[in-house]
Amino acid sequence: MYLARTPYLLKKIYPKAVWRFSPSEKNIYLTFDDGPIDTITTWVLDELKKYNVKATFFCVGANIEKQPEIYKRIIEEGHQTGNHTYNHLNGWNTHTRTYLKNVLMCEDTLNKNVSQNTSSLTLKEKKLFRPPYGKVKNTQYSILNTQYSIIMWDVLSGDYDKKTTNEKCLSNVIDNVRNGSIVLFHDSIKAEANLKYALPQFIEWALKEGYSFKRVEV
Repeated sequence: MYLARTPYLLKKIYPKAVWRFSPSEKNIYLTFDDGPIDTITTWVLDELKKYNVKATFFCVGANIEKQPEIYKRIIEEGHQTGNHTYNHLNGWNTHTRTYLKNVLMCEDTLNKNVSQNTSSLTLKEKKLFRPPYGKVKNTQYSILNTQYSIIMWDVLSGDYDKKTTNEKCLSNVIDNVRNGSIVLFHDSIKAEANLKYALPQFIEWALKEGYSFKRVEV
C-alpha cells in the first residue's frame, strides 16, 4: 500500500527534510530513484531530452559502478544527481553505523565518476540524499541531516507496484501534482512498464498546463 500524495503528518516525522518546494511558483521537480539501469535510464534520458526537461536522479552506488557511462551522461546532459546509498538499504532494518558507511561508499562512487571536465555540472551548495523506501532511523536522519539536504517527495507515482495499472500510475501524478511538487518515479526494471506509459504523457500534460520542470537545487 502507498499514498500518491504524501500526507502532512508523515512529513512531520522528518521536518527538516525537503518534501516540496515553493507553492508560489508553477514548477515541478521530477526525480528518479534506483538507477542507473542500462536501457531504462537511457530511455528516460532520451525522453527528457525530447521535451527539453531537466530532472534529478538519486543513484545507487553499485549501479553507478555497473553503468558509469550512463551516470556520466546524466551529468553531461545537465541533470542533477543525489545519493541513494550504495546497496539500496532500508534504514529501518540496518544498523546505523553500517547504513552511514554505505551512504559514504555511494558518495565516493558519485564523486569518482564525475568527469572533472564536465562543464554542465553545477556544484551543489549541499549534497543531496534520499533514503531508499523513505525509511531512515532518527539516529541516521540526525547525522545525515548535518551533511546532506534530505530530499523526500510530495507525489509518488507508484510505478514500481505491479498491482498499479499504467492508467493508475498516470492518474497518481496528474491528480496530485501541484506547484512545487517533488514527483517520484523509478528508473528500475520493476517500474519499466508503468514508467514508459506514464512519464511521457505526464510531461506532455504538465507542459500544456503551464508547468516548468526544474532540477532539485538547494
